[in-house]
Amino acid sequence: MDAQAPYFIGTTIDGYIAAPGGDFDFFTPHITEDYLPFLTTEFADALPTPGRAALGIADTPNTRFDTVVMGRGTYDPGLAMGLTSPYAQLRQIVFSGSLATGPDPAVEVTDEDPLTLVRKLKQEDGLGIWLCGGADLAGQLLPEIDELIVKQYPIVAGTGIPLFRADFSPYTFRLADSRVFEGGNVVLTYAKASD
Repeated sequence: MDAQAPYFIGTTIDGYIAAPGGDFDFFTPHITEDYLPFLTTEFADALPTPGRAALGIADTPNTRFDTVVMGRGTYDPGLAMGLTSPYAQLRQIVFSGSLATGPDPAVEVTDEDPLTLVRKLKQEDGLGIWLCGGADLAGQLLPEIDELIVKQYPIVAGTGIPLFRADFSPYTFRLADSRVFEGGNVVLTYAKASD
């Protein structure tokens, strides 16, 4: 069975995944008592390796994803804190035209066309290919995104980095699931609509 490529991302109500400078710490206070267990059971694959260890789920087998793809802007914040392999439980691919090699052998750095590479990855058997971010990469990969899993936090940012940066080209998705949590967080799952 071919792998799927979901975009699993946190956003504000007004559609921003990070502050203008890339910071996303403002989401953290909205991790409520009912929301954290949801993340650790449903999306443990997508938790950073140190977070999995701290939560006692470091050895939990992957169930949704076996690969993560991200742009350099998404990879750099962890790297700045010394986290060279943020998702050690996954195959990690960073798209960058300026980073020649990764600082960790567990992280593949490539300047290959993201759309071409993700299409190849989708032909392989395995679990999902998690598009971790950012907006430019998401915009490039939009034709190959099978599912949007949007963790919407009860925040209005006003400005910042949007969910997607791309030319105007509407794609239709249908709401497949929604979950509401006590702190106002909502997880919306959209499946790509059939053509």
